[in-house]
Amino acid sequence: MARRLWAELECKVVDPEDKSFSVIGQRYLREILPTLKAHTQRDYIQYFKLLDAVFGELAIDSIRPFDIAEYLRVRGETSKVRANRERALFSTIFNHARSWGYTDVTNPCIGIKGHREKARDRYVSDTEYLAVYSVAHPTVQDAMDLALCTGQRPADVLKILETDISDGNLIVTQNKIGKKLRIVIEGELANVIERIMAKPRDKVNKALLQDPDGKGLSYYALRSRFDKAREKAGVSFQFRDLRAKTATDTENLAHAQSLLGHKNRNTTEIYTRHRIGDLVKPLSRRARST
Repeated sequence: MARRLWAELECKVVDPEDKSFSVIGQRYLREILPTLKAHTQRDYIQYFKLLDAVFGELAIDSIRPFDIAEYLRVRGETSKVRANRERALFSTIFNHARSWGYTDVTNPCIGIKGHREKARDRYVSDTEYLAVYSVAHPTVQDAMDLALCTGQRPADVLKILETDISDGNLIVTQNKIGKKLRIVIEGELANVIERIMAKPRDKVNKALLQDPDGKGLSYYALRSRFDKAREKAGVSFQFRDLRAKTATDTENLAHAQSLLGHKNRNTTEIYTRHRIGDLVKPLSRRARST
């Protein structure tokens, strides 16, 4: 109905039988995308632009598995990870097309394998952390300290409110899986929160991390300022790598598992060992001579 109204305003004729990928994708952006998380919306909009440039004018049921495989191959020459993510979005849109009655053919993504992705194994040393920290904007320093003390993802750090501080605990609900945590405010975390709260703040805005103008620190501001500090320091780690550093530096798998909110201990074990490696003893001379 929205498309027909828009077409009338633009004096264009709308074909009700239009089953092109572009039309269906636009419907997905209108109806489904707004229900997703903000960072997912940003990513999907970028993914869709590339998919639309390739498949936009094609009828949804004319797209073959070979076409998906070719997209993965060509796109993978510049970014294998992004190629996989874009394929996943295509598959999602296609499944909605089936549920909306545009087609009843099999999803062409079925049976087409994506590129193998290597698990991230970057460990941030204390020297690297301090190199970036020393040249970073004060809001980035606050965010880095919060991320390191709590082991939370960037999005979860940014959404912390003053009201999440209750009865000596920091209440966190993780975006990714909805896991709820109560992190005891003590030691270094207590010092970090006290330092942040001592700064001039907007009394109406309850965001814990605030810019000097009183607005909550945004994802884009954090990323831009962190990238500038990282470049100035000559260090290549990503902000999200601080979560792995926290897990590894605890040197206690049970503690790390609880702090990160992992359901499975094996996940935490792999998560930490991939960064720093197993600690093993060398061959002793006595054992060798024996």
